Amino acid sequence: MSLGAARQTARALCEGFTARGAEVVECAILQPAETLLDLYGEDIRARAYVTQDPARGEQMLRPDFTVPVVEMHMKEGAEPARYTYAGEVFRRQEDDPSRASEYLQVGYEVFDRENPEAADAEVFALFAETLSEVPLRAATGDIGILTAAVAGLETTEARRAALMRHIWRPRRFRQLLDRFSGKSPVPPERQALIDGQMAMHGAAPMVGLRSEDEIAARVAALREDASGPQLGRGQVEMLDALLSVSETCPFALEHLRDLAVDTPGLGVAVDRFERRIEALAAQGIDVETLDFEASYGRTSMEYYDGFVFGFYAEARPDLPPVATGGRYDALTARLGGGGSIPAVGGVIRPDLLLEVTA
Repeated sequence: MSLGAARQTARALCEGFTARGAEVVECAILQPAETLLDLYGEDIRARAYVTQDPARGEQMLRPDFTVPVVEMHMKEGAEPARYTYAGEVFRRQEDDPSRASEYLQVGYEVFDRENPEAADAEVFALFAETLSEVPLRAATGDIGILTAAVAGLETTEARRAALMRHIWRPRRFRQLLDRFSGKSPVPPERQALIDGQMAMHGAAPMVGLRSEDEIAARVAALREDASGPQLGRGQVEMLDALLSVSETCPFALEHLRDLAVDTPGLGVAVDRFERRIEALAAQGIDVETLDFEASYGRTSMEYYDGFVFGFYAEARPDLPPVATGGRYDALTARLGGGGSIPAVGGVIRPDLLLEVTA
């Protein structure tokens, strides 16, 4: 697929979003690495291109537009605001070299604190309409429901924080659940630290950036965590049941309502889901056939913390999603310098759109 054709499609998509009231914005290709590292930790290096600038320090070729758009809005944006953009993003693809490491992205972002569920429905409906002539399957989810369930667990704050931190890493999340519930043993190296079998004083010279005091504090934290009560079987079963929800929206709502009866805090998140279903229906979306997967979005960029969605070509399972999006309220708080605003948006890949319709 030619780059020229992809650019032409990107312009057409951007014009369509502009016609819906979005303001066109531009973002620098080189982004400060510090911001992205603060958000995602060193994990971002595995999927971004990093370079060193003698004047500006460490920089990254932008892995997406959302972070710079949020930074721009939190500094100078009016409320409410709708933005659109088009341009290249850069992602390393070490796990799958066949995938493009540079490609075009067209996005639509909404910053509006009036009615978050209505904004969710607006973005999804706009994407559904834009892609209506393309044979794609829509999937939706809600990270906020899972985070609410984790926040309500009867366990230590440290264990809740660890599970929250790894919600976007399903394998690690499962490992932690198994360890906290006693299903799997503590790793030998960790157990040795807890038991005090790894002495620091009189051992080999210290190597690395952590001091002895920092290591001792870490060992104390590990011991405190190990002494905490195990997660009850019922709590683990609740999380498993929640993560297995994969039905059309009305049936998913019914299932989640049942789970919320015995799960503190889950009811508020399920109420938001119900309001979103109503808002989607008001936008003309057939919610009776719209799929909802409770675990959907857990391997995406970590800034999504609520509603998530994607559009896939079922006839081309080898392709990434043609479009993805979701809510990222917490990101605006992280980058807002003390302020925050509910925000939701999504992106479309013109190259994949052309490939599906070819």
